[in-house]
This record gives sequence, structure tokens and C-alpha cells, in this order.
Amino acid sequence: MRIIAGLAKGMSLVAPKHGDTRPTSDRVREAVFSGLGERVVGADVLDLFAGTGALGLEAASRGARAVTFVETASAARRSLQQNIESLRSRPDVRCPLVVSRGEALYEVRRFAAARQMFSLIFADPPYGETAEALLSFEPLAAVLTAEGLFVLERAKRDTLVVQCGWKLLREATYGDTKVSFLAKG
Repeated sequence: MRIIAGLAKGMSLVAPKHGDTRPTSDRVREAVFSGLGERVVGADVLDLFAGTGALGLEAASRGARAVTFVETASAARRSLQQNIESLRSRPDVRCPLVVSRGEALYEVRRFAAARQMFSLIFADPPYGETAEALLSFEPLAAVLTAEGLFVLERAKRDTLVVQCGWKLLREATYGDTKVSFLAKG
């Protein structure tokens, strides 16, 4: 697993040897970032259920203004911290990288209360019902800027009913993974 493009292109990423962390594959990240194009440059990014941080670190490498990672699992956080330190060691990457250790929905509620906004939100929750629950969680829409984009990764078998207040822009399937690009509706 590696950073695909940008200032840190080719940098290796570490992942926990055991546990439930399911890093976003290079193939899926490449497709996601191809679809995002220049939208990443200057973006304030939130990487929910960050795991190894592959999505947020890719955004930082491609010119994001700042990236906030949210991860609760200690093994994943250790890998995330190693990956962040590797990225910070590169003199050409100056993007602030912040890690929040709380549970994703709690942290989103906290960001909403502080009126902290993000122009790009990635979420790669555990496969199952979590993906659909995110769309019905009102504080999530509150932390996304008006022109922002929410990129949701889930198992292709997981159903997704787009809730009121969201607009599905496009979806793509890569193997067992489905990626949905959503905006405020």
C-alpha cells in the first residue's frame, strides 16, 4: 500500500498486522482521487473511520489544506501515527495533520458544535449498517460546506438509501467495494 500521486507519491503506508482495519486499496483510492481531480487542492478534509489514514494522507499529498483523521482502534491509530510521521518527514508536505481519537459520530457532533467545517469528507466505516446511518446523522451535513463533497465507501452488498438532505452524484463499484459521491441536497 502506498501514496499514489502528489508530493509523497510512492511513499509506503503501514497497516496493522491483525485486527479489523480494512485499508482502502490503491485501486479504489486511485479511482476516487481521479474522480475528485483538483477538488482536493486547498480542501479541508475529514477522514472518518480513518484506519491507516490512506485517504486523508493521499489528500494531503495531493494538496489538501488540512486533514483531520478520526479513528478509535488503537492498532489502527498506531499505524496511522506512523504514516503521518512518514509524511511529515517529507519537507515538501506542509499540510497540518490532526488525529482525533473519539468515536466518529461523537467527533462529528463535536466539530458541528464548534462550527468546524470541511469541504471534503471521507468515510470508510465498518461494513454493515454504519454507512446508511451516517446519512441520517444530521451533524454530518452540518460540518460539510455548501459546495462540499462526502465520499462514502462501503461493501457493494450493503444497501444505501439516500436520506433527505443528501444528493447522490455518482457511484462506482470496484470488486467488493462501492464508493458513493454525495453532496448536500
